Amino acid sequence: MANYDIRPLQLRLLDILTVIHQTCVEHGLRYYLVDGSLIGAVRHKGFIPWDDDMDICMPREDYEALIQHSKEWLPEPYEFVCFENDPKYPLHFGKVQDAGTTLIERPHLYYLGGVYVDIFPIDGAPEGQLRQRLYQMKYNYLRKALYFLFRDPYRHGHGPSCWLPLLMRKLYTLPELQGKIKRHMMKYDLKTSRLAAVNHNDGLGSMVDKERVLGEPTPVEFEGKMFWGLKDNDAYLTQLFGDYMTPPPADKIHQHNFYLMDLNLPYRDFDESTVKP
Repeated sequence: MANYDIRPLQLRLLDILTVIHQTCVEHGLRYYLVDGSLIGAVRHKGFIPWDDDMDICMPREDYEALIQHSKEWLPEPYEFVCFENDPKYPLHFGKVQDAGTTLIERPHLYYLGGVYVDIFPIDGAPEGQLRQRLYQMKYNYLRKALYFLFRDPYRHGHGPSCWLPLLMRKLYTLPELQGKIKRHMMKYDLKTSRLAAVNHNDGLGSMVDKERVLGEPTPVEFEGKMFWGLKDNDAYLTQLFGDYMTPPPADKIHQHNFYLMDLNLPYRDFDESTVKP
């Protein structure tokens, strides 16, 4: 459990989501609340009480449009960060972050930014169990390779634990591996596929019928405001989580243990020399 009051963080995340929603409405983009954020909307009509992050997904073409136009569309201090616009970015999906804050999640995967809402691109998905499993296996490998490529090789010393990170540095460059992941995610065009991979990180459970389950964004209440969920939130959440309406036991609750967070300090004013390896 977090050892700090997470409500101020939740309210900053709500501000970011509000800006994203307004931007999407203004420019004709689609997005969907997903994962714990959608559970929160359906079960609590807001944040899950212990939730310290937010997840949304966007169809690939809308996601790419946001990358291209984020600097002109997003008001200050909000910015879209992803590997396409930041060569130091360690992930294969983007974030809208508040540049008026400072956040470092983990020092061994060092990236300096602000508090954020995760944005995952929605792509098409293959049909048939075998093709789906092979597709997901390759994705999981590439995602893990990216983790080891960016991770501090000597996090656990100079023994065998450093071999994989060092091997990844011999096999791939960061831009090369990011490109491989993106091309694999886009292997199946969402427009022509019957199935949608709502969030690749969630595996086979997030592969749903594009028309029946994903559909067009549907209004859902969250913290007294209206945002967008899926056409069939229950079908998506049940397939992914099972009985999502029953909160998990205390020992199954997941929270981030952020290495450093300051909701009042712009990350560009932060002195990196105090923490950067």
